[in-house]
Amino acid sequence: MCVTLDRAALLQTLDAESGQPGFGAALANTHPFLFASSPVFMAPRTLAEMNKVVSAVEAVARLPAYQAEVLAWAPNSATRDFGPAGALMGYDFHSTEDGPILIEINTNAGGAFLNAILARAQRACCGGSLPGQAEPERIFADRAADMFVREWQRQGRGGVPRVIAIVDDEPQAQHLLPEFLLARASLESRGFEAIIADPGELTATAEGLWIGDRQIDLVYNRLVDFALEEPRHGALRAAYLSGNVVLTPNPWVHAVLADKRNLTLLSDRAALERLGAPSDVVEALQGAVPRTVAVTSENAQALWDSRRSLFFKPARGYGSRAAYSGAKLTRRVWSEILAGEYIAQTYASPGRRRVLRDGSPVELKVDVRLYTYEGSVMLVAARLYQGQTTNMRTPGGGFAPVLQGGG
Repeated sequence: MCVTLDRAALLQTLDAESGQPGFGAALANTHPFLFASSPVFMAPRTLAEMNKVVSAVEAVARLPAYQAEVLAWAPNSATRDFGPAGALMGYDFHSTEDGPILIEINTNAGGAFLNAILARAQRACCGGSLPGQAEPERIFADRAADMFVREWQRQGRGGVPRVIAIVDDEPQAQHLLPEFLLARASLESRGFEAIIADPGELTATAEGLWIGDRQIDLVYNRLVDFALEEPRHGALRAAYLSGNVVLTPNPWVHAVLADKRNLTLLSDRAALERLGAPSDVVEALQGAVPRTVAVTSENAQALWDSRRSLFFKPARGYGSRAAYSGAKLTRRVWSEILAGEYIAQTYASPGRRRVLRDGSPVELKVDVRLYTYEGSVMLVAARLYQGQTTNMRTPGGGFAPVLQGGG
């Protein structure tokens, strides 16, 4: 139950990395539960197993037969691969006695730039060590800059992007606006022009995507409208579909990697073998991806009867939005699930971490997130929380660094 976060160092680092004196103190005031005081300890073997699962998923995603199957239920905007692999994918795990369990895959995985700075402020404790080398936020920032250049080049562009826009709906009102500010400062310090923008500010022409008189080369996409279907995202959609801007992550990446219906294939040995997955990939995913099925009228009664062991999520949802524990399901909510596109996933209990809160021991739940690019892990972090989902509003909880220790 050691408390290891040097909060003074964290605030200083936030000020330095944002380029704004007082940024850290303001963040602590507006987001008091964003950073946990305690780390999460994890055996190197467990992290290696998580890496193996990520590699297996990415290998399946490259199979032509798999792509054809998942694109059959994808929206029209997702049917063309423009090249990008998807910036800062998020693979979310629960760590159990039987090994790590992959809960979901996200294209809008928030918190990476914040967690890189948190890692730097973390003091050595209890013999644990941070994965990677010293000053992880600087290494991460360099890799993130290289990642955006790589995405630019994967779409057939030469050189490097000049103007990068970080785009989300009403970014100034987003809970993770501080991360956008840090990402902008990090990119600007490495020679890019970076802009935080609402999609309503964008204009698409035959020449490209614009904000005012500035042409945008690459968009770091933080929208949760994964298919760009909302009317207010029309300019971004038009520029993306015409190939006039590099969008990362984009609808194709979400369809191939993050649509939750894909878990019905990734958790099914027979389906994986039918789609041509190598035997070692199939074995890596067995047990690591909880059994997942689409909710249909045909299996509705069976799922209702076994609901206490299931978790229900919207197929194209994000975070905890409209996700339900079967153990707490009401008939009203069940009717809404049947009317929508949902998957049912075998429930996997999150890990646990005992921390001190106001001098008393408290047990918090733990999710572990691997931030990846092209299947390579860039950063490992955890989220400590109470309740059904990771809401970043739990006293004593929040983002936490992962320390390696043990076997």
